[in-house]
Amino acid sequence: MTKEELKKRTNTFALRVFKFLMAFEYSKPVSVVSNQLFRAASSVAANDRSACRGKSNADFLNKLKIVDEEADESLFWLEFIRDLEIKSDKKELDILIKEANELVSIFSAAIRTIKSKNSQSSQSLKAVES
Repeated sequence: MTKEELKKRTNTFALRVFKFLMAFEYSKPVSVVSNQLFRAASSVAANDRSACRGKSNADFLNKLKIVDEEADESLFWLEFIRDLEIKSDKKELDILIKEANELVSIFSAAIRTIKSKNSQSSQSLKAVES
């Protein structure tokens, strides 16, 4: 998956979460939960976009860590909505939970790969310096 495809996927995730939340009946507790979910889901898209513009490998990695954390937080709030049995589109909720899980897996794997490559690079550099 290219950076552009992933950027589109995270943006679509945020949009789907927003549309999903628009159908909620208003109450103060539901509003708090929906606001938390929307902030996390939109942060996934915004920070993924920002990561694509990273100024350095370290900057890119740090932004990916934020994306991973926000995707995991989105997953938490989606599961929380499911467990609270808030009146919602159950089929869409299941789709969003699946997508959040996949995004967490994608970004966690990307972070592990980058850390591994960085570790190998620093070990190679140390070997050359010796």
